[in-house]
Amino acid sequence: MTESTSVVAMPSWVQLSATRMARGAAPPKAAPARSAGPRIRTLVTNRQAQHEYHILEAVEAGIALQGTEVKSIRAGNVNLRDAYARAENGEIWLWNAHIAPFDQGNRWNHEPRRPRKLLLHTREIGRLASKASESGSTLVPLRLYEKGGKIKLELGLGRGKRQYDKRAAIAERETKREIDRAIKEAYAR
Repeated sequence: MTESTSVVAMPSWVQLSATRMARGAAPPKAAPARSAGPRIRTLVTNRQAQHEYHILEAVEAGIALQGTEVKSIRAGNVNLRDAYARAENGEIWLWNAHIAPFDQGNRWNHEPRRPRKLLLHTREIGRLASKASESGSTLVPLRLYEKGGKIKLELGLGRGKRQYDKRAAIAERETKREIDRAIKEAYAR
């Protein structure tokens, strides 16, 4: 019996990597692993909402925007300070949020304080509307952020703080600052 040796044609990239390995070269690097979730970039936060309300619950909502509004938001020209959300006809609308007109916008630029529709599931709308209708509760925007190329709004269900609650929060913050300052000075020596 005779053994026949058959030559199998290998693609050029296999031959190249085989010769590299034979010479002792390191194998080619793999592509870097992508992170598990989409990249989130906070564009604007509503700091006054944290001061004025106890936030009981937070929900992510999409927001229906025009093109110039998206460009203006990405440029950071947004003010959520006096904004609030309200349920009307089975929909939730964002009122009084100021999105400045886009500088390079033309005559079809958007109106700065127009009501904007929030995009939520029907069950979420019903649940939030019923909770917001309770006495002392309201829906406030907490932050605007970009997630996977889309502009999202974090909507919070808040209950108004009393004046003494605000004073207590300020006093707590001041004592924490003093403690941190004292620790820093103690370890700096």
